[in-house]
Amino acid sequence: MSDIVKINSCKTESKDTKTFGFTWNKDVKAGQFVMVWIPGVDEIPMSVSSVNETKGITVKAIGDATVALHKLKEGDLMGIRGPYGNGFSIKKDDKLLVTGGGAGVAAVMPVIRETGADMIIGAKSKDEIIMEREARKHSKNVWISTDDGSCGFKGNAVQLMKEKIAEKEYDTVVACGPEIMLYYVHKACDELKIKHQLSLERYMKCGAGLCGSCVMDGERVCMDGPVFRNEQIPFLKEFGRFKRDPSGAKVKL
Repeated sequence: MSDIVKINSCKTESKDTKTFGFTWNKDVKAGQFVMVWIPGVDEIPMSVSSVNETKGITVKAIGDATVALHKLKEGDLMGIRGPYGNGFSIKKDDKLLVTGGGAGVAAVMPVIRETGADMIIGAKSKDEIIMEREARKHSKNVWISTDDGSCGFKGNAVQLMKEKIAEKEYDTVVACGPEIMLYYVHKACDELKIKHQLSLERYMKCGAGLCGSCVMDGERVCMDGPVFRNEQIPFLKEFGRFKRDPSGAKVKL
């Protein structure tokens, strides 16, 4: 059953992305997600972009449910249940490089707030960069990559990640973003023998491991993930290749 929460704040992050803050008396770990219920529309999984006293979700408007969420304003109500899944496992002394691509920046932002780690923010163009100001509040080193070169490094986040790893020693890479990005993050880190934790996304209906819609090679992303460690990823043969549609059918990425 969902808890009904009141939206305390609504912040525009970019042309199609907003962050909604709310008070919720639950302990949430960086990397976990919640199921968000929009009355009369749908219920969808969302990464938690703030896990402190004020919780937050950061929403990119890409479908009916997320467009409906964007219409909500301060004082409006929404349903939240969870939290679900395994979050990031961070050791206090780890030298971290946190890499976020697109809307995936939101899922790793709690790690930045907690650790002040170095961060890469990747986007297609300057007007799609999100949460840069928040990242710079907590981290001394924030680097930007854009596919079109309109801001920062011209290229993708993985290319920039390789450059920074060559310049500085890191113990662990933490990443969230489009699956194709994560696939190449894994390949690069594997070659460089750097530990890594990736937050994966799959179609989720229940969030509690019952429906099976998010299964990947026998692993339920909602329960066994969404964060997977480097030693788990080689067993996920569908990773970077296939996903499942709402009917459960396997389709190519």
